[in-house]
Amino acid sequence: MLAAFRSRAHAAARLARANAGLYLLLLPSFVLVLVFAYRPMYGVTIAFKDFKPALGIAQSPWAQPLLKHFTKFFKAYQFQATLKNTLVLSFYSLLAGFPFPIAIALAVNQMRAKKFQRFYQTVSYLPHFISTVVMVGLIVLWLSPGSGLIGQIFKLFGAEAPNLMGMKGAFSSIYVWSDIWQHTGWNSIIFFAALSAIDPTLYEAATVDGASRWQKIKAIDIPMLMPTATILLILSAGNIMNVGFEKVFLMQNNANLQASEVISTYVYKIGITQAQYSYSAAVNLFNTVANLLLLATVNQVSKRLSENSLW
Repeated sequence: MLAAFRSRAHAAARLARANAGLYLLLLPSFVLVLVFAYRPMYGVTIAFKDFKPALGIAQSPWAQPLLKHFTKFFKAYQFQATLKNTLVLSFYSLLAGFPFPIAIALAVNQMRAKKFQRFYQTVSYLPHFISTVVMVGLIVLWLSPGSGLIGQIFKLFGAEAPNLMGMKGAFSSIYVWSDIWQHTGWNSIIFFAALSAIDPTLYEAATVDGASRWQKIKAIDIPMLMPTATILLILSAGNIMNVGFEKVFLMQNNANLQASEVISTYVYKIGITQAQYSYSAAVNLFNTVANLLLLATVNQVSKRLSENSLW
């Protein structure tokens, strides 16, 4: 057994020497990930401590009991509301937004005029580069009941426009559909790239067999997109609990707070504005662990139902 271990060690050493240049190129990225991704994980321990900035992380006393801050969150009256709002926005975004990039990629792939194809792609990509602050500003302007686009349309018919940004029931739809408009074109790039890699002889064979355009999409394009779509769906499931903080926070107001308070905004308010560092770290750690469990579960389900999975 020792001889086999030594043999494998020598083989690994020879492989490392043979690829020393590649490992040298990898070294800066490895150091960056180690310093900025793994080293800060030590700070997670404050979720299990009564952290005091004057004492630092190491000297702060451990919480008694150890899971005190987690228990506090589970018993808090905000727990159910923030969890519900987070899940509603996440699943709504996933169910409504996931098919659109695939549909756009399929449509663009069927365009025969390359100039129109490039024009359409450029136009659909542009909203992605609008900053979140500007995007929310546009939403507020469009939906303003007084001077906004919605308000002017209602005035044409002699009616009073509703204050959509102040309606709890409208918040999730405004958030999701504005996000779809902004990012669908950009998200379709990866699907369009997958379609570009399809062997043209498959289309030629289908044409010889008399297949229509829809039949080609159904028999060639969609099956070829499924592995990519499955992987992206698994990754999306791993972000179910991570509703974007910036956009939600900027869209919040006192009227829609009951529908817009999500875990990320709650963590910001209790951690930064109220200085409850240990409590906010515990809430965020719960969020991360929930995402990890969802990712592993969806990955296993995908692995059993198909041949596509992350591991």
